Amino acid sequence: MYQWRKMTVEEREEALRERRQRRLPHHSPPHFAGDAPRLYHLTAACYEHRPIVGLSPNRMAEFEAELVKTLRAEGRELAVWCVLPNHWHALVRTGDLRGTTKAVGRLHGRMSHAWNGEADCRGRTCWHRCADRAMRSDAHVFATINYIHHNPVHHGYVEQWTQWPFSSAADYLDAIGQEEAKRRWKQYPLLDYGKGWDEPEM
Repeated sequence: MYQWRKMTVEEREEALRERRQRRLPHHSPPHFAGDAPRLYHLTAACYEHRPIVGLSPNRMAEFEAELVKTLRAEGRELAVWCVLPNHWHALVRTGDLRGTTKAVGRLHGRMSHAWNGEADCRGRTCWHRCADRAMRSDAHVFATINYIHHNPVHHGYVEQWTQWPFSSAADYLDAIGQEEAKRRWKQYPLLDYGKGWDEPEM
């Protein structure tokens, strides 16, 4: 498993520098509009919450790049995202939710095939199906952004949300500024948002 917690400060800073060099820029989240293509919070977990994505930093980076590419294809608009060792979250605007989840399914299939080949375990199930939640208001959107970007803190990988290299958090902060980020955090608190979503299925 990719052990971010065991990395030195210098190693973490290097990972963040490499992330910026990959240039996966954050896009400002569009505001809620009832008749337009809708915003959805998409998430998917590895089968039995095993850290299949988190085998190595390279695998994490590769999957992040492929996920971003997939969720920006065919007219979709990707607002924010976060990839963790055993699951991921994204906020996406799309007029074709079914087509989007099918595209995610194809991505999961391609990556599973490659990873199972590397591990010599053909046929292993790597993913649960992608789940979705439609955004209902601007408040729902910004609470979701806070939830997605703070997920690595929630799971104990980092102490600050901008330290995780496999998300749009650092770019988001660069785009809106520290004061605006603090304001949004206070105005749209997490409270019980997402409670139980990332827990292993029993």
